[in-house]
Amino acid sequence: MTETPSPYVIDADTLSGGLKPIRQVILSLGSNLGDREANLQGGVDALRDTPDVVVVDVSPVYETEPVGGPDESGPYLNIVLLADTTLSVDTLLDRAHAVEQAFGRERSVPGAPRTLDVDLITYGKKTIESEELTVPHPRAHERAFVLAPWLDIEPDAVLPGVGPVAELLAGVGTEGVKKVDDLTIELQ
Repeated sequence: MTETPSPYVIDADTLSGGLKPIRQVILSLGSNLGDREANLQGGVDALRDTPDVVVVDVSPVYETEPVGGPDESGPYLNIVLLADTTLSVDTLLDRAHAVEQAFGRERSVPGAPRTLDVDLITYGKKTIESEELTVPHPRAHERAFVLAPWLDIEPDAVLPGVGPVAELLAGVGTEGVKKVDDLTIELQ
């Protein structure tokens, strides 16, 4: 079964010969420490270089005020990626954490400034609740910094179990979320 066919994703399990499902995933990336643009580009490149992950599209860059962080936190640059993968959700989450760590992310204080933050927003149409992960992301529907860039790359997007992204964005508004037209993250 494939949710989103992609000619670039290997969907055969090399050990069993069985097929693995191809899932469309949405990942949100943000950075508010160091060279924010380079951090985002590096995060995209690292995810793109991940076996069994094909980055299909990357949103425009948005600058946003931090949500729930210390007062001294600077503004974030945010993007959203649309990708196809045959990785399990746990393996994809592990890879996202490894990419964050490679860019110096420290998980000390919740909401602390970050060199790179990678959040798994959706994993196909699946709903997952475990100690380590909730998918769809439990606060995605409240975050214009996720919804606005996502809408740019997928105008008919639906957050599973919640509703159309366009309606969700209209409900939360775009105050404090500004598209940065002179920055572009490339799919190299």
